[in-house]
Amino acid sequence: MGHIYIFSGLGVDERVFKYINFSGFENTFIKWIKPDLNESMENYAKKLTTQISDSNPILIGLSFGGMMAMEVAKYLNPEKIILIASAKIYTEIPYYYRWAGYLKLHKVLPVKLLKKHTFISDWLFGIDKKEDKHLLAEILKDIDGSFLVWAIDKIVLWKNKTVHNNLIQIHGDNDRILPLRHKNSNFIIKDGGHFMTVNKAHELTEILRNCLTK
Repeated sequence: MGHIYIFSGLGVDERVFKYINFSGFENTFIKWIKPDLNESMENYAKKLTTQISDSNPILIGLSFGGMMAMEVAKYLNPEKIILIASAKIYTEIPYYYRWAGYLKLHKVLPVKLLKKHTFISDWLFGIDKKEDKHLLAEILKDIDGSFLVWAIDKIVLWKNKTVHNNLIQIHGDNDRILPLRHKNSNFIIKDGGHFMTVNKAHELTEILRNCLTK
Protein backbone atom coordinates (compact mmCIF):
# COMPACT_ATOMS: atom_id res chain seq x y z
CA MET A 1 0.00 0.00 0.00
CA GLY A 2 1.20 3.49 -0.84
CA HIS A 3 1.96 6.19 1.67
CA ILE A 4 -1.11 8.31 2.59
CA TYR A 5 -0.91 12.05 2.01
CA ILE A 6 -3.68 14.11 3.60
CA PHE A 7 -4.85 17.52 2.39
CA SER A 8 -6.82 19.37 5.07
CA GLY A 9 -9.54 21.91 4.34
CA LEU A 10 -9.18 25.52 3.28
CA GLY A 11 -6.08 26.84 5.01
CA VAL A 12 -6.52 24.60 8.06
CA ASP A 13 -4.21 21.96 9.47
CA GLU A 14 -4.45 18.41 10.76
CA ARG A 15 -6.57 19.44 13.76
CA VAL A 16 -9.70 18.67 11.71
CA PHE A 17 -8.50 15.04 11.52
CA LYS A 18 -7.70 14.74 15.24
CA TYR A 19 -10.44 12.15 15.82
CA ILE A 20 -9.79 10.06 12.69
CA ASN A 21 -7.90 6.86 13.45
CA PHE A 22 -5.08 6.39 10.95
CA SER A 23 -3.14 3.96 13.18
CA GLY A 24 -1.35 1.26 11.20
CA PHE A 25 -1.04 3.45 8.12
CA GLU A 26 1.96 5.56 7.17
CA ASN A 27 0.66 9.07 6.61
CA THR A 28 1.79 12.64 6.07
CA PHE A 29 -0.24 15.83 6.32
CA ILE A 30 0.48 18.18 3.43
CA LYS A 31 1.43 21.65 4.64
CA TRP A 32 -0.23 24.62 2.98
CA ILE A 33 2.39 27.06 1.71
CA LYS A 34 1.92 30.72 0.93
CA PRO A 35 0.82 31.12 -2.72
CA ASP A 36 2.37 33.75 -4.96
CA LEU A 37 0.15 36.65 -5.94
CA ASN A 38 -2.25 35.52 -8.69
CA GLU A 39 -0.68 32.03 -8.69
CA SER A 40 -2.74 29.45 -10.56
CA MET A 41 -4.16 26.42 -8.79
CA GLU A 42 -2.25 24.19 -11.22
CA ASN A 43 1.08 25.78 -10.42
CA TYR A 44 0.40 25.71 -6.69
CA ALA A 45 -0.51 22.01 -6.90
CA LYS A 46 2.76 21.29 -8.69
CA LYS A 47 4.67 22.95 -5.85
CA LEU A 48 2.87 20.77 -3.30
CA THR A 49 4.13 17.63 -5.05
CA THR A 50 7.56 18.33 -3.54
CA GLN A 51 6.09 17.14 -0.22
CA ILE A 52 5.20 13.76 -1.76
CA SER A 53 7.98 11.19 -2.09
CA ASP A 54 5.92 8.07 -2.87
CA SER A 55 5.61 7.15 -6.56
CA ASN A 56 2.08 5.75 -6.09
CA PRO A 57 0.62 7.72 -3.19
CA ILE A 58 -2.83 7.57 -1.69
CA LEU A 59 -4.30 11.08 -1.58
CA ILE A 60 -7.00 12.03 0.91
CA GLY A 61 -8.50 15.49 0.58
CA LEU A 62 -11.06 17.33 2.68
CA SER A 63 -13.18 20.07 1.07
CA PHE A 64 -10.77 22.47 -0.73
CA GLY A 65 -8.05 19.94 0.06
CA GLY A 66 -9.91 17.44 -2.08
CA MET A 67 -9.97 19.82 -5.03
CA MET A 68 -6.26 20.41 -4.54
CA ALA A 69 -5.68 16.64 -4.38
CA MET A 70 -7.40 16.36 -7.78
CA GLU A 71 -4.95 18.92 -9.19
CA VAL A 72 -1.91 17.32 -7.51
CA ALA A 73 -2.93 13.94 -8.96
CA LYS A 74 -2.36 15.30 -12.47
CA TYR A 75 1.39 15.29 -11.75
CA LEU A 76 1.47 11.85 -10.08
CA ASN A 77 0.19 8.31 -10.46
CA PRO A 78 -1.89 7.91 -7.29
CA GLU A 79 -2.99 4.49 -6.08
CA LYS A 80 -6.21 6.01 -4.76
CA ILE A 81 -7.81 9.42 -4.28
CA ILE A 82 -10.33 9.76 -1.47
CA LEU A 83 -12.41 12.94 -1.34
CA ILE A 84 -14.23 13.93 1.85
CA ALA A 85 -16.94 16.62 1.66
CA SER A 86 -15.38 17.83 -1.57
CA ALA A 87 -15.82 17.91 -5.37
CA LYS A 88 -14.05 16.03 -8.14
CA ILE A 89 -14.97 18.35 -11.04
CA TYR A 90 -16.05 21.97 -11.32
CA THR A 91 -19.73 21.18 -11.98
CA GLU A 92 -19.95 19.74 -8.45
CA ILE A 93 -19.27 23.23 -7.10
CA PRO A 94 -22.73 24.80 -6.48
CA TYR A 95 -23.78 27.06 -9.35
CA TYR A 96 -24.26 30.03 -6.99
CA TYR A 97 -20.56 29.91 -6.05
CA ARG A 98 -19.59 29.74 -9.71
CA TRP A 99 -21.90 32.65 -10.56
CA ALA A 100 -20.36 34.66 -7.71
CA GLY A 101 -16.96 33.92 -9.23
CA TYR A 102 -18.12 34.94 -12.70
CA LEU A 103 -19.48 38.21 -11.32
CA LYS A 104 -16.42 38.62 -9.04
CA LEU A 105 -18.71 39.00 -6.00
CA HIS A 106 -16.24 37.04 -3.86
CA LYS A 107 -13.72 39.86 -4.36
CA VAL A 108 -15.77 42.20 -2.15
CA LEU A 109 -16.08 39.84 0.84
CA PRO A 110 -14.12 41.23 3.81
CA VAL A 111 -11.54 38.81 5.23
CA LYS A 112 -12.49 39.67 8.82
CA LEU A 113 -16.06 38.54 8.15
CA LEU A 114 -14.91 35.24 6.62
CA LYS A 115 -12.70 34.51 9.63
CA LYS A 116 -15.31 35.49 12.22
CA HIS A 117 -16.90 32.66 14.21
CA THR A 118 -20.66 33.14 14.51
CA PHE A 119 -23.83 31.05 14.84
CA ILE A 120 -24.03 31.21 11.04
CA SER A 121 -20.64 29.50 10.65
CA ASP A 122 -21.75 26.84 13.16
CA TRP A 123 -24.91 26.27 11.09
CA LEU A 124 -23.00 26.12 7.81
CA PHE A 125 -20.53 23.59 9.20
CA GLY A 126 -23.26 21.56 10.92
CA ILE A 127 -21.97 22.04 14.46
CA ASP A 128 -23.90 22.02 17.73
CA LYS A 129 -21.48 20.76 20.41
CA LYS A 130 -19.60 23.34 22.47
CA GLU A 131 -16.18 21.72 21.97
CA ASP A 132 -16.71 21.57 18.19
CA LYS A 133 -17.68 25.24 18.12
CA HIS A 134 -14.52 26.06 20.04
CA LEU A 135 -12.37 24.06 17.59
CA LEU A 136 -13.95 25.79 14.59
CA ALA A 137 -13.42 29.20 16.21
CA GLU A 138 -9.73 28.39 16.75
CA ILE A 139 -9.32 27.16 13.18
CA LEU A 140 -11.01 30.23 11.68
CA LYS A 141 -8.85 32.51 13.82
CA ASP A 142 -5.66 30.78 12.65
CA ILE A 143 -6.43 30.78 8.92
CA ASP A 144 -4.09 33.05 6.98
CA GLY A 145 -6.25 35.80 5.50
CA SER A 146 -4.32 36.11 2.24
CA PHE A 147 -4.46 32.34 1.70
CA LEU A 148 -8.21 32.39 2.38
CA VAL A 149 -8.80 35.07 -0.26
CA TRP A 150 -6.60 33.24 -2.78
CA ALA A 151 -8.26 29.85 -2.16
CA ILE A 152 -11.84 31.17 -2.42
CA ASP A 153 -10.93 32.69 -5.78
CA LYS A 154 -9.58 29.30 -6.94
CA ILE A 155 -12.70 27.43 -5.75
CA VAL A 156 -15.27 29.64 -7.47
CA LEU A 157 -13.24 29.76 -10.71
CA TRP A 158 -12.19 26.07 -10.70
CA LYS A 159 -12.46 24.47 -14.15
CA ASN A 160 -11.32 20.89 -13.56
CA LYS A 161 -12.95 18.25 -15.78
CA THR A 162 -10.45 15.44 -15.20
CA VAL A 163 -11.74 12.41 -13.29
CA HIS A 164 -8.97 10.11 -12.13
CA ASN A 165 -9.13 6.35 -11.78
CA ASN A 166 -9.52 4.81 -8.30
CA LEU A 167 -11.46 7.81 -7.05
CA ILE A 168 -13.67 7.48 -3.96
CA GLN A 169 -16.05 10.17 -2.72
CA ILE A 170 -17.43 10.38 0.81
CA HIS A 171 -20.06 12.98 1.58
CA GLY A 172 -22.56 13.89 4.27
CA ASP A 173 -26.24 14.22 3.48
CA ASN A 174 -26.46 17.39 5.58
CA ASP A 175 -23.52 19.32 4.08
CA ARG A 176 -24.62 22.95 3.75
CA ILE A 177 -21.39 24.27 2.23
CA LEU A 178 -21.09 21.70 -0.58
CA PRO A 179 -24.56 20.13 -0.70
CA LEU A 180 -24.86 16.43 -1.54
CA ARG A 181 -27.11 17.09 -4.55
CA HIS A 182 -24.01 18.26 -6.41
CA LYS A 183 -22.20 14.93 -5.91
CA ASN A 184 -22.25 11.32 -6.99
CA SER A 185 -20.76 9.84 -3.83
CA ASN A 186 -19.62 6.29 -3.13
CA PHE A 187 -20.41 6.65 0.56
CA ILE A 188 -22.99 8.90 2.21
CA ILE A 189 -22.81 9.63 5.94
CA LYS A 190 -26.21 10.20 7.50
CA ASP A 191 -26.53 13.64 9.14
CA GLY A 192 -22.95 14.38 8.11
CA GLY A 193 -22.08 18.03 7.59
CA HIS A 194 -18.96 19.88 6.48
CA PHE A 195 -17.31 19.26 9.86
CA MET A 196 -17.86 15.50 9.82
CA THR A 197 -14.17 14.66 10.23
CA VAL A 198 -14.77 15.92 13.77
CA ASN A 199 -18.39 15.17 14.68
CA LYS A 200 -18.84 12.01 12.57
CA ALA A 201 -15.31 10.71 13.09
CA HIS A 202 -16.32 7.17 14.09
CA GLU A 203 -18.40 6.57 10.94
CA LEU A 204 -15.82 8.26 8.74
CA THR A 205 -12.93 6.28 10.24
CA GLU A 206 -14.76 3.03 9.54
CA ILE A 207 -15.31 3.98 5.89
CA LEU A 208 -11.75 5.23 5.42
CA ARG A 209 -10.14 2.12 6.92
CA ASN A 210 -12.34 -0.05 4.73
CA CYS A 211 -11.31 1.93 1.61
CA LEU A 212 -7.62 1.86 2.55
CA THR A 213 -7.44 -1.87 3.12
CA LYS A 214 -9.11 -2.88 -0.16
